[in-house]
Amino acid sequence: MAMAVGQRWLRWVAKPLVFLACLVPFLLLLQGALDGDLGANPLERVTDVTGQWGLRFLLLTLAITPLRRLTGWTWLLRFRRMLGLFVFFYITLHFLTWVWLDQELSWGNILADIVKRPYVTVGFSAWLLLLPLAATSTRGMMRRLGSNWQRLHRAVYVIGVLAILHYIWLVKADLLEPLIYAAVLILLLLVRWRPQVIRRPAWGLSLIHISEPTRPSP
Repeated sequence: MAMAVGQRWLRWVAKPLVFLACLVPFLLLLQGALDGDLGANPLERVTDVTGQWGLRFLLLTLAITPLRRLTGWTWLLRFRRMLGLFVFFYITLHFLTWVWLDQELSWGNILADIVKRPYVTVGFSAWLLLLPLAATSTRGMMRRLGSNWQRLHRAVYVIGVLAILHYIWLVKADLLEPLIYAAVLILLLLVRWRPQVIRRPAWGLSLIHISEPTRPSP
């Protein structure tokens, strides 16, 4: 009975609330655009916000498995696909802002920037790697790919490294925020390849225990 209640709570309350929370940065941008309240440089504002939130959601997605190991809350895994798709959503908005509003669909200039500017090269590479991850995020694709699904989705760590490099090379001067993100990513990489650094505390954390088949950890 408790398990059924927990499943309904996740499906009808928690997941919709998390979905709406993930949309908040986009909705605030949209409101700012409609109100003409994006500052002196609206293009830079949209580019910064979409890129930063894409990176934040990426790190949050990567943190799901360590948090599950630490707390024993298997229900956290139910949010990983949603968060991953929001990574793709915000990074795609970031990319389209550059292609459409900044470069004005000038494909010659776009290609030249990709080739000549390292921060554009790594950012574009990260977006390209996101495409197959988003396309194979469904349960059906998990079944079709089998163990190859897990191998493919390990590319998310490469995407994280490329995204951090893109951010560092882009800002050049004020490096505090990208270096904080870099430190978080390094910690998550350490936990991924050295899972023994995570120890579930003896006092336990048991708010909701829901038995469910777990997706492979990227």
